[in-house]
Amino acid sequence: MKATDRRTRRNNDQREQKKGTSLSALAAAALAGSAITTVLLTSGFARSTISPDTFRQLDLFGEVFEQVHGNYVSEPDNKIMIEGAIDGMLQNLDPHSSYLSADDYETMQEQTRGSFAGLGIQVTMDNDGRGKGLVRVVSPIDDTPAARAGIQTNDLIYEIDGEAVFGMTLNEAIDLMKGPRGTPVDLKLLREEADEPVEVTIVRDIVEVSPVSHRIEREQFGYLRLSSFTAKTEEKMLEAIAEMEKEIPGGMKGLIIDVRSNPGGLLDQAVAVSDAFLEGGEIVSTRGRRAKDTMRELGTPGDVLAGRPIIVLINNGSASASEIVAGALQDRNRALVLGTKSFGKGSVQTLLPLQNGMNGALRLTTARYYTPAGRSIQALGIVPDIAMPITRPDQEDSPQRRFESDLDGALEAEIRAGHEDDTDEELSVLVEPIECPEGEDCQLNKALDLLDNNSRFSELLADASQIDR
Repeated sequence: MKATDRRTRRNNDQREQKKGTSLSALAAAALAGSAITTVLLTSGFARSTISPDTFRQLDLFGEVFEQVHGNYVSEPDNKIMIEGAIDGMLQNLDPHSSYLSADDYETMQEQTRGSFAGLGIQVTMDNDGRGKGLVRVVSPIDDTPAARAGIQTNDLIYEIDGEAVFGMTLNEAIDLMKGPRGTPVDLKLLREEADEPVEVTIVRDIVEVSPVSHRIEREQFGYLRLSSFTAKTEEKMLEAIAEMEKEIPGGMKGLIIDVRSNPGGLLDQAVAVSDAFLEGGEIVSTRGRRAKDTMRELGTPGDVLAGRPIIVLINNGSASASEIVAGALQDRNRALVLGTKSFGKGSVQTLLPLQNGMNGALRLTTARYYTPAGRSIQALGIVPDIAMPITRPDQEDSPQRRFESDLDGALEAEIRAGHEDDTDEELSVLVEPIECPEGEDCQLNKALDLLDNNSRFSELLADASQIDR
């Protein structure tokens, strides 16, 4: 099936499924914010019954507001107080629910379109451990000011333009990093492998997120780098595949899909990317607190590679939409997954505009997502078929990795019956730690070696299909 036919058919199917819905499907990682995946709920939000005790608590809030307004040492800003109360309410739910001001809401919409002003980093707030109270880098976005300045996954930002981050909210820290194009921002960082703090100056710029890059490897294999899931990821990916098919005589002999340090993005794009390589069937399901909030995303017939081998590269910076793709291709035995365990963000955030966006929006966790085999990835992550942790020369231990489960207030993992004692090693068909020379991509080289050895690839894929995950 041609790519255009595939998109047309899927879009028609989705329009039929979504008739009568009451929410808009808006999504993307917030500017320098945590990666999110959003989904269109099938039924909207019904007003739940509010108990008398809840009304008493709301009366308490009103009384506190009145006392502060009337008696604080200086006249407080009511807008700031109310927004602070909303922030506090949402921050106590989980790490990914938050309030977006009208400006932040507009920024999110810009990033969904793939262009925005900023540094180009995805961050979260550490709430425990060594980085408690500091801003942690989830991932720099490829080819952005942050990436070019050498910002790395797991860097801890402790100072922004001379102001200490400790004591700030995540939104306050993000606001400090924002600014007009061409203006500099000075960051001080703590880095796991560095003995001394790292100081870096980044010049703000318009970030044009190119979600897909590609190249030919060893004159016969395709390499796809998916850096984010924006509105154009599927389109750009299919264009890249078509170009590589033309460049290689007889077409590609296999494909590597690299979603390492890809923090996620749009759910529908994760579904579309997965669908491109599957012959229909389930790709992902989402389940909320009510049965009517459950959705199953189904693919359409037609594999653009016609069954040719695929290897997906992941690491602990692969989150959300990246995990949906890796999980779908792994569960359907369509690809081998190689690298290190993914981040484990298996929750779905829905963006709820307030007064049509005039007063911003709520980014609210509304569901969990599940792979085709029914696995919840929340706080568990995707364990690769071929586990390949990397160390560098003169590095005694592997660097400490942070996962969703390390975040304060993260939703608990849902472990399926019979899997309580599973270890990561038992879920991989091959565990191969390696010391990799500086500047080399040993995980990519391993993937290429496997594609070059078709019998070995087929053997490992068959072994992976026998694992009960």
